[in-house]
Amino acid sequence: MASDESAAAPISTESFRANRPDIVGPESPQKPFPIHLSGAVQHGFGRGGKDLGCPTANLPDESMTPMSSVTEAGVYYGYAQVSREKNGQAILPEEDGRVHPMVMSLGTNPFYKNKNMSAEIHIMHDFKADFYGHPMKAIVLGYIRPQLDYTSREALIEDIETDKRVALRSLARPAYATYRADRFFDLNNIAL
Repeated sequence: MASDESAAAPISTESFRANRPDIVGPESPQKPFPIHLSGAVQHGFGRGGKDLGCPTANLPDESMTPMSSVTEAGVYYGYAQVSREKNGQAILPEEDGRVHPMVMSLGTNPFYKNKNMSAEIHIMHDFKADFYGHPMKAIVLGYIRPQLDYTSREALIEDIETDKRVALRSLARPAYATYRADRFFDLNNIAL
């Protein structure tokens, strides 16, 4: 189980990055997956998009409990959906309200020396506008790798890009792809 108090994360090395698999996990999700998360998107540190080229949607702390109580700090994959509506008014275009693949970092982000655990979801879609305060749902389906520390920002970015490719390939398997239409998501009036 994950906690705010954890040992130092191992350092990502060139040999680790060179030997990453293209697909992770079994042919279908196994316990503790799927894990359902939801909450309003909150402002984070503002560095995902600006510093790393990988904007993230941050869930409130209380939304992490279903995940942090049964998993370790690390990088995970699945699907996420941001509600088009905020305060009862449709704001985002239909395309932005669809279910999209995602990768999620759960941990303290040792490269940035964070003290508290956070859940940062990168939805693999080019959103037309910010969606802070919008409800978001995510289904976590598998584990990619442990939380690591990095000696450079470039090495971190390289691993993030690999995480995204691994997530897309892993989600392309039939047993994972079916979760894109899971009843947990709001599929009314949304073309997948």
